[in-house]
Amino acid sequence: MELKAGDKAPEFEGKDQNGHTVRLSDYAGKKVILYFYPKDNTSGCTAQACNLRDNYSDLLKDGYEVIGVSIDSEKSHQNFIGKYNLPFTLIADTDKKIVEQYGVWQEKSMYGRKYMGTMRYTFVIDENGMIQDIITKVKTADHTNQILSKR
Repeated sequence: MELKAGDKAPEFEGKDQNGHTVRLSDYAGKKVILYFYPKDNTSGCTAQACNLRDNYSDLLKDGYEVIGVSIDSEKSHQNFIGKYNLPFTLIADTDKKIVEQYGVWQEKSMYGRKYMGTMRYTFVIDENGMIQDIITKVKTADHTNQILSKR
């Protein structure tokens, strides 16, 4: 099943960078930016995370909570957060349950080689848990503007 704007966002449960359980339902009544990215400490993922960090106060002012998800480990997330001073939660989806629930675990291709990986997609979820928008063509260095221009 492919998710689209207007759908109920799937409930998920995962561990954050500190091993704490995080569920979408923990954010009931709040707007959520749920962003999926391929890998900690890579150029595109770092640019995206730093853009969200640099504009975090604007996102909070608009009532958004930011949650990043990748299949990296909690330790990898801790290092990524520490290195770039990221103020938001990162979920370690090492068992790939969340990426599969949201349909972002897909076949990719690089240099003619096909492999499975996490697509760089962002789900904008409203206070009622409904998907308002799905950004599939993420501009890593200007991601916050992509999100805020959709309101």
